[in-house]
Amino acid sequence: MPIAENFPEGLKPLGKISDGEGHFHIMWGPGRSDAEAFSDAEVKAAYEARGEEQVPLGVSGTMVAVDWDSCVADGACIEACPVQVFQWYRTEKDIPAKDVVGQTFEGTGSSVKDERKDMTDKADPIREHDCIWCMACVSVCPPQAIKVDQSNVEKHENAAKTL
Repeated sequence: MPIAENFPEGLKPLGKISDGEGHFHIMWGPGRSDAEAFSDAEVKAAYEARGEEQVPLGVSGTMVAVDWDSCVADGACIEACPVQVFQWYRTEKDIPAKDVVGQTFEGTGSSVKDERKDMTDKADPIREHDCIWCMACVSVCPPQAIKVDQSNVEKHENAAKTL
């Protein structure tokens, strides 16, 4: 199921993920357990191999939003992005995705499609502020887990005031 057309309507800001350079993006929730990653056999097996419980995560980012519950770690968005907005978050900090809110990432994670840790990894829009609105990531995402909407900047700013 694609990310909601009206994103982030109906969701609340859960917290920030910082990039170490003064920028941050917001994690929105609640997550959904009925999304693609919960029915994908490879994703489920990867969580089991790690001994991690697969839980609803929500959406990472606002202007460049990735529904982590739909993301199946395909990496097409990472490969398609001409300005490297995304990184595999686990390649910088190998922690459960449910623990990323409040973390600071330096942006040193891999931006190479095939370098994810495993299928529990998620494409994180760590450099959301660098997006050039080309929509390449949106057009290649198999589960349609990405929404790019420059007009969401006001929603980002309003949500940031509550965190």
